Amino acid sequence: MTGSHPRRRTPKGPLVLDTRELGRRPGSMRRVQTQAALPADLGAEMMWVPAGAIATLDLRLESVIEGVLVSGTIVAPLKGECGRCLAEVSDIGTVEVRELFYYADRAVDMADDDDARVLAEDHADLEPVVRDALVLDLPLSPTCRPDCAGLCVDCGARLDEVGPNHSHDRLDARWIALSVLAEGAPTGTDQGRSDPDESKEKK
Repeated sequence: MTGSHPRRRTPKGPLVLDTRELGRRPGSMRRVQTQAALPADLGAEMMWVPAGAIATLDLRLESVIEGVLVSGTIVAPLKGECGRCLAEVSDIGTVEVRELFYYADRAVDMADDDDARVLAEDHADLEPVVRDALVLDLPLSPTCRPDCAGLCVDCGARLDEVGPNHSHDRLDARWIALSVLAEGAPTGTDQGRSDPDESKEKK
């Protein structure tokens, strides 16, 4: 039948919002302030959301002609490693979200749009939205503090702990082979001196 659309199952999870109270009255609005557990696999190589983390959501749900507009902020704890000294880093991530969830009958002509969000039984699943917003906002190379000195390239010690006078004697690589040879060669004095007892035996 023209204009028909497949029936979507009601999503479940801590990041699913029920929008039925809004009805389909454009302009009606509801504020949602809640906390929800986040998925365990959110993050990048150097920064991530710790397992079991709880996010704080402060959102506004607004009914529009096409669907329900969800906007607001999401705050979540973060952990990671300093990109300079590898020390543990803890932070708080705050991201803004603004996403339109279409009514199923309004999304019929958007079947080819993979990025379009669609309500399922008047429920909005925020997990993909939260995932995209948090991961894209994570720093690629976090630091424990802006002036972190990093690690010593010779011994791996944290430069902030060993102090500014920490250093290592470096031998020019071009002289290393010569030094090895010199350690195994006889000295100039030994080369020009013979054993007196050995000379008497020869006579």
